[in-house]
Amino acid sequence: MSKLNIVILAAGKGTRMHSNTPKVLHEIGAKPILGHVIACAKILNPNKIIVVYGFGGETVKDKFANESITWVKQAEQLGTGHAVQQAVAYLDDDANTLILLGDVPLVDAGACQKLLAQAENKLAILSFNKVDPTGYGRMVRDASGQISAIVEHKDATDCQRKIIEVNTGMMAMPNQYLVKWLAQLTNDNAQAEYYLTDIVAFAVQQGVAVVAEITEDEWSVTGINAKTDLAQIERIYQTRYAQQLLQQGVTLKDPARLDIRGTLRCGCDVEIDVNCLFEGDVSLGDEVKIAANCVIKNAVIAAGTHIAAFTHIDDAQIGENSRIGPFARLRPGTTLAASTHVGNFVELKNSQVDVGSKINHLSYVGDTTLGKNVNIGAGTITCNYDGANKFRTVIEDDVFIGSDTQLVAPVTIGKGATIAAGSTITKDAPAGQLTFCRAKEQKTIASWKRPVKIKK
Repeated sequence: MSKLNIVILAAGKGTRMHSNTPKVLHEIGAKPILGHVIACAKILNPNKIIVVYGFGGETVKDKFANESITWVKQAEQLGTGHAVQQAVAYLDDDANTLILLGDVPLVDAGACQKLLAQAENKLAILSFNKVDPTGYGRMVRDASGQISAIVEHKDATDCQRKIIEVNTGMMAMPNQYLVKWLAQLTNDNAQAEYYLTDIVAFAVQQGVAVVAEITEDEWSVTGINAKTDLAQIERIYQTRYAQQLLQQGVTLKDPARLDIRGTLRCGCDVEIDVNCLFEGDVSLGDEVKIAANCVIKNAVIAAGTHIAAFTHIDDAQIGENSRIGPFARLRPGTTLAASTHVGNFVELKNSQVDVGSKINHLSYVGDTTLGKNVNIGAGTITCNYDGANKFRTVIEDDVFIGSDTQLVAPVTIGKGATIAAGSTITKDAPAGQLTFCRAKEQKTIASWKRPVKIKK
């Protein structure tokens, strides 16, 4: 196969989006629309990806700064043919070019590969049959069934408008033809634009075969022009992701009530209840169960763990056979070892919890290291912030913390210690002993000053 250049047209403003954000940066599955198209292009292993951008300028480029892309600016949007003309200087003479659209996020790499297979010494066009083809360019065929032209809707006759085979805008051809045809384009049409589709007539005139690859998957060639399209394709994307999970053996209580905004990897016999949202990179081990209405972001959840309803997990790791929730919140930097329990209305932040420890009710544990088999009573708070600086709490193995306790960091609770309920602990508690601190009277210190932030 010849070398491959891919040109992605992404210069449009997207006026009907009614947004200051460039159309191609709106998101499907938490990834920019253009990001989906670039991902498809990379699957095809091209020698070069060229993105023609315009509205949004550097904002679009900056979003994909880590990608190996040749960026070409279309300062004025004068049509699809004009857009491709901007890329001519960057095309390889001995390559084929595949033209993709930056606003078609569900573009299918398999269909593109079939299109490219037909493009050797030919003009190959991706088309589909649409019941209501209004607004689409029609694929006009001659008496022998060969493609003779693509006629835009505004330029079509009444007879041509009855044609249901329509152009997707995606096509492939050798660069030796493309460069020559682009130079012949004019804007003599109803919209005074340079139509890329006019190259079909040039190919016919010059005896170059024009072929069509007809796709059955309309959504894979559907572009986004308005927020209604964005919402509709988002749901198609989510439905397809859910179907993939079902095929892998994941149990989804209702595939229509699942949202994945990133990547979700699942082991064997995973169960997910309704209205769950997965963001970023999430991994669920074998036999993990996620109850309803959970939000899980950038997390690793090991085998056998159950997450109860309304739990929020963000940038955390959970060991095997643990029990989390309901209404628990695990914030960034939290790591739980195996067989841990975090119960209702418990919040953890930047804390490490070792094997078998339990924080079952109404507690806040932040900037804390918990040992093994620790029991934290209801209403316990690690007071990690003095108003300006944060400090760490260390709770060693086999500690029992009574209910309604405040641990004022920095503080260490020794191994096997017991802290009596209602205590406010401001000093290290010795190992293996009972420690309590309950004030008998309220006092005010007039000369006290609030701490200030320590400069690092």
